[in-house]
Amino acid sequence: MTKLIAIINVIAWAGFWAFGYLALTADAADTAHMMTAIILAAIGASIGLWAYFKLIRHSEETGYAKRPNRADRSHLEENGESA
Repeated sequence: MTKLIAIINVIAWAGFWAFGYLALTADAADTAHMMTAIILAAIGASIGLWAYFKLIRHSEETGYAKRPNRADRSHLEENGESA
């Protein structure tokens, strides 16, 4: 499943860059093509971000990547304080 998500990640980011380039270089008078390219670029970016975050979560769960540093908030629970 992880390999499938990685493949989706690569394809989505490739679509983002390709359609983003088309949107930036489109003729301003041709709004239909420009808007189509912008929408497809946004879809590619959103799917790419989703897949990237899924891969990060998987790599942290399997121990391939270390978890980010978090503040130790156990002292707040002992005193009955809340965040």
